[in-house]
Amino acid sequence: MRVFTVLGPSHSGKSTLVEALVGLDGSPGKAFDIPGVAQVRSFGFMGEDWAAIDIAGGSENLAPVGGALAASDAAVLCVPADAEGAVLAAPYLRMIEEAGVPALIFINKTDMPVSRMSQTVSALQTYSRHHIVLREVPIRQGEEIVGMVDLVSERAWKFHDGSPSTLMEIPEAVRPREEEARAELLESYADFDDALLEEIIEDKAVMAEEVYEVATRTLQHHDLVPAFLGSAEHRNGITRLMKSLRHEAPGVEVAAARLAGGALGVGAMADVVKHLGKTVLVRALGGEIAGGQPLGGANVGSLTDLDAKSGLATLAAGGLGLTVKSDHLAAGRAFTATAADSLPDWARPHASAFRRLISPVHDKDDSRLSTALERLDEIDAGLSVSQDEKTGSPVLATQGPLHLRRVIQKLADDFGVEVEEAPVPPALRETIQRGTEIHHRHRKQSGGAGQFADVVVALKPEQRGSGFAFTETVKGGAVPRNYIPSVEAGAVDALTEGPNGFPVVDVSVELKDGKAHSVDSSDYAFRTAGKNAIKEALAEVGTVLLQPIMKVDIHVPSLFSGGLVPIVSGLKGQVLGFEAHDSAAGWDVFQALLPMAAEDELFNALAGATRGTAWFSSSFDHYQEARKEELAAYL
Repeated sequence: MRVFTVLGPSHSGKSTLVEALVGLDGSPGKAFDIPGVAQVRSFGFMGEDWAAIDIAGGSENLAPVGGALAASDAAVLCVPADAEGAVLAAPYLRMIEEAGVPALIFINKTDMPVSRMSQTVSALQTYSRHHIVLREVPIRQGEEIVGMVDLVSERAWKFHDGSPSTLMEIPEAVRPREEEARAELLESYADFDDALLEEIIEDKAVMAEEVYEVATRTLQHHDLVPAFLGSAEHRNGITRLMKSLRHEAPGVEVAAARLAGGALGVGAMADVVKHLGKTVLVRALGGEIAGGQPLGGANVGSLTDLDAKSGLATLAAGGLGLTVKSDHLAAGRAFTATAADSLPDWARPHASAFRRLISPVHDKDDSRLSTALERLDEIDAGLSVSQDEKTGSPVLATQGPLHLRRVIQKLADDFGVEVEEAPVPPALRETIQRGTEIHHRHRKQSGGAGQFADVVVALKPEQRGSGFAFTETVKGGAVPRNYIPSVEAGAVDALTEGPNGFPVVDVSVELKDGKAHSVDSSDYAFRTAGKNAIKEALAEVGTVLLQPIMKVDIHVPSLFSGGLVPIVSGLKGQVLGFEAHDSAAGWDVFQALLPMAAEDELFNALAGATRGTAWFSSSFDHYQEARKEELAAYL
């Protein structure tokens, strides 16, 4: 079986293209559908078995792309004929290049083009380190595209609505453009073939068979990216695209070679299927995979076809199927017989930056929610689950609000757990601006052994980021040495929650003096005395709030970089600068310092300012004093 992934922005016509390709030979096969995420379709074409992985468009659906590309022989990037909209394809071009997967571009919707084909290719080239070459040029009648010329075979095809194209003579008006475009194509291929270069230099006629041979080699080595054109809706140009995939895309051995370590198979994606439980879409890479045989460190339960109904005995090399009752397998993993290894870095989704606190609507579902989240975390590459440090409630980090809604809906539909969501409060801290000295005596006599501890402590502010320090300058054994650690432990207890309910940081505590009783003193008594002394000190000097400041790296097409400066400034952030990405063509990395409380606003602002193409990752940098009114929503 040959496998390819179809990618592209929303409304580019990907699903229509897949539907057209599947129907070319009238032999559609089975389908595996993860609603809102991807659909996998098997079909036959010219006596060969094929499967197309159709990834849903949109910036929130990039997470499954890595696993799909890892399981694919080639990628097809579907874009509309719109030069200004080419930036929407930038994230997909970047992921294809990072993966090193052979790729073809299909310029769709040529029945209603916004831009000329050459303009669209030129705009796409901004985001590709590999040269993009037009393999076809359009035949126009006025502004309408009625056919195309194949630049390799130099044959012209007339489009028919919903029917196969027919051969026609190349119109005289098109010949100059065809000759110019073919010369550009041959020059591009000649960079990778000395014999072809020699023929061009000597002005010899170049045979189509030679060009097809070089085209196959350059695609399989991912040296160039060929661009085709057509209209999937009207079934125009799709046969030429499919034939290029058939003749030029590499076999499964190339996909296997991209994953080092002799992988037997790869988990492309996963879902929870009713009555079956967790199912993983697996492609066999290096030999047969069979039910009952070891894979990923344990035995495979059973295998089914893509419909999750038809049982399969084995998956031959290149085959695609679903594993059932194999909970040890997961998406985003390469499998040997004994281990399941993470896929390379290029296959991992970018950081999930949209965070929400969730809680069950019904208290009785609390334990069920934990189990459900564990299951979802296993099947959803773009989901990250953690705990809020203050409340202990689950925190979901998703690719965006649409992804979050999909997760919440799945919790309700597949696990019967209804949840509510709320913003995640930033991890606030408190500190002091002046010091004080407190004398505290803890005395308790209520029958039996009493409690006595007397301490004199000094609480002082320290430099931002210094945390907590404890020292003692007790003289003459006023506080026995064995009780001093208890005073420190009591101080730590008191600092875990300041007057505003948040941990207190960047302070030092000095034990200066005290007294002990030979009978009633104990570790507990001195710990209590230390805790109460610090609480009294905090109440006396008061605290100020500190908010976390995050170091933010925004990955953004260069076209939009300048527009991020006012956005970051408006969110009370500090712009650190931006520079070109070291390997992604047309991309910048924009760096800034930003209050953690503003990350949700940044997420929303980026979506609008960059047309959904940018994303960011953040890491803690330092704490900074904040006014209560700035954080009123969290207090």
